[in-house]
Amino acid sequence: MNGSQDEDSTHARTRSRTASRVAVVQALFQIEQAGDSPEAVIQQFLRHRLVVMPGSDQSAEYEDGRVPEADIRLFEQVARSAVARREQIDALIVDVLPASWPVGRLDPVLRALLRAAGGELAVVGGVPTRVIINEYLDIAHGFFSGDEPKMVNGVLDTMARRLRASANTQDAAPDEAPQEAHGAEGA
Repeated sequence: MNGSQDEDSTHARTRSRTASRVAVVQALFQIEQAGDSPEAVIQQFLRHRLVVMPGSDQSAEYEDGRVPEADIRLFEQVARSAVARREQIDALIVDVLPASWPVGRLDPVLRALLRAAGGELAVVGGVPTRVIINEYLDIAHGFFSGDEPKMVNGVLDTMARRLRASANTQDAAPDEAPQEAHGAEGA
């Protein structure tokens, strides 16, 4: 492969991972708003929404609710992590937000976005913290034009420190000091 092909491959992989994260936000939104079972929604996405229809235009696919470029493995991992850890993630969100902003007061898309990011941040040995925060900030900018992305940045930075620090503490040997989690300072 030449340099241009390497760049194209990297860009396509990045797009597929971003598409996966957008799909997770959509799935979590659907689970909450429609009251559907998490597994049923995840399966619906896997069978019907994360596939490319033969001979179709990808921009039309998005308009039809499909996410044709998604990394299916990442979608499953993040969606299942967010669903399994929802109570833990919600507790972190509540802890980070001012008392006057309970989780239920957040916009449903914003709530789904924070839960998706929390699910991904909770995966031990996963994607670097800065990458996750930046990806979800980009997604927030896609959904919101106000101050919400700034709030997402602050909430996710704090959540990342707490989730990743607790994972490092649990993984450390009893006589070892836990490693400091890498937050998104400067990102």
